[in-house]
Amino acid sequence: MATSFDQYASTYDSWFLDNINVLKSEVALVAATLRDAQAPILSVGCGSGLFEDILRREYGIDVTDGVEPSAGMAEIAAKRGMNVEIATAEEYDYPKGKYRTVIFNGSPSYISDLDSVVAKVRDMLPEGGRIILVDVPKESTYGIMYNLAKALGTWDHPLLEGVYPPNPYPIEFVNQANWRTTAEKVEALERHGFTNLKFMQTLTTHPLYSDLKAEEPVEGYDKGDYVAIIAEK
Repeated sequence: MATSFDQYASTYDSWFLDNINVLKSEVALVAATLRDAQAPILSVGCGSGLFEDILRREYGIDVTDGVEPSAGMAEIAAKRGMNVEIATAEEYDYPKGKYRTVIFNGSPSYISDLDSVVAKVRDMLPEGGRIILVDVPKESTYGIMYNLAKALGTWDHPLLEGVYPPNPYPIEFVNQANWRTTAEKVEALERHGFTNLKFMQTLTTHPLYSDLKAEEPVEGYDKGDYVAIIAEK
């Protein structure tokens, strides 16, 4: 993960800024999951800190601490005012009792051993603490489209012609990901004792049209291409 994201760190922000309504929809979803979250909050796989910067400026939500394996991404996040430890989600030493909310925004698909990470977060959190997993579900339209592009190794293929949006997610990032179904993530959370699961979703139109306008998040997980699962210890 780190090598690809180091090399294309600036591309990550550029893609979101070229798909501004997708970005707005996803940030609105993340903001909704954090609206009543207890601080302090840790963002695992914070990337360039783009979401955290917008959350602070536009929603008044402060997420200042992050974990990020890519040094290139972490450097950008630091310039945006974040305190970032360079480590993978699996390697990070989760400080017991320090954080009451741990969010993984867009990062679960880049974590090889999500099960072990969920277990570590549960051990770290105090009673009533929350874990939030936000990602593209494998079963969603985006998930299926991404997996097809990954299998083909390119967006430039007749099977994808007329299917993907004008500015598709860079193939370098697609190739690194391992999308999981919502059911797989729920199973991991419940296996490690998390309860009171809640779901929110956005990007409910086909990927061809998802950047035409920003969406407000809605409850559930049955139609969104970006889904948040909130669970409590």
